[in-house]
Amino acid sequence: MNRSEINAWMHAMRPRTLPLAFSSSLLGSFIAYNDKNFKWSVLWLALLTTLFLQILSNLANDYGDSKNGADNDERVGPQRAVQSGAISAARMRLAVIITSTLAFVSGILLIGAGVGFSASVTWFVFLLLGIGAVAAAISYTVGKKPYGYMGFGDLFVFLFFGLTGVLGTYFLHSGHLQSDLLLPASAMGFLSAAVLNLNNMRDINGDSRAGKRTLVVIMGPSLARYYHLVLVAAAPVTLIFYTMANYHGPFQYIFLITIPLLTIHLLTVFRVKVPSELDPQLKKLAITTFATVIIFGIGLIA
Repeated sequence: MNRSEINAWMHAMRPRTLPLAFSSSLLGSFIAYNDKNFKWSVLWLALLTTLFLQILSNLANDYGDSKNGADNDERVGPQRAVQSGAISAARMRLAVIITSTLAFVSGILLIGAGVGFSASVTWFVFLLLGIGAVAAAISYTVGKKPYGYMGFGDLFVFLFFGLTGVLGTYFLHSGHLQSDLLLPASAMGFLSAAVLNLNNMRDINGDSRAGKRTLVVIMGPSLARYYHLVLVAAAPVTLIFYTMANYHGPFQYIFLITIPLLTIHLLTVFRVKVPSELDPQLKKLAITTFATVIIFGIGLIA
């Protein structure tokens, strides 16, 4: 494999999406550490499993959008590997199969680190969640009826990157859950859905022509901006409520220093008129989300 092929695969894996992917596992782990229910094995395996799932999602998205026509010469944003011819569809399909296997094996090890390898109701619930996560990563754009083409992408992102990612990681550390964890889990879900919504706002013209009915295509660009405002604003609000319910000291509110960054991001989203100009905001929002999680975690455990 030459350098150009390696670059093509690295580009297809889209490493800039990884900070967002790691955020849910880190958030659940920070809270577990604060509650003195932390396991290093769960953290590392959760990050590894998340890495494989995110790469799987990116590769499957590249393959699926190319097969369904959403990737074409008029595409806005980074060029896709299959559509450009840098990687054949057959090789990308094989990569999806290999990455699915790696994600599944890593997930099994993660479940074992959290609840053991003995068959139990809890073990089977997490097994089903793991299978569901792999299936969701693939079927977003792959298959006869990909859910990403029917406006359900935001919901699945909220469920898997938010609720499942945070609550599942916390449970594997601690063996229990409490209702107030829905607040930080929802915050992660809101920001993850906001990243997807931003991506879909950027791609609205191409998606519409290709018949990819994302939520942005369904509601239109104007309403999509206000929907984006709600998603981004809801995240710090839910974190504030969680902090109020689990208050130990003023340093816990240090995560509020990221609000100016989110505010600047929102002002930019409402200011730009050309969808392609939203592309730089994707990386900025993903990194701001990651920073929010890290700073929130530091404030929680310090």
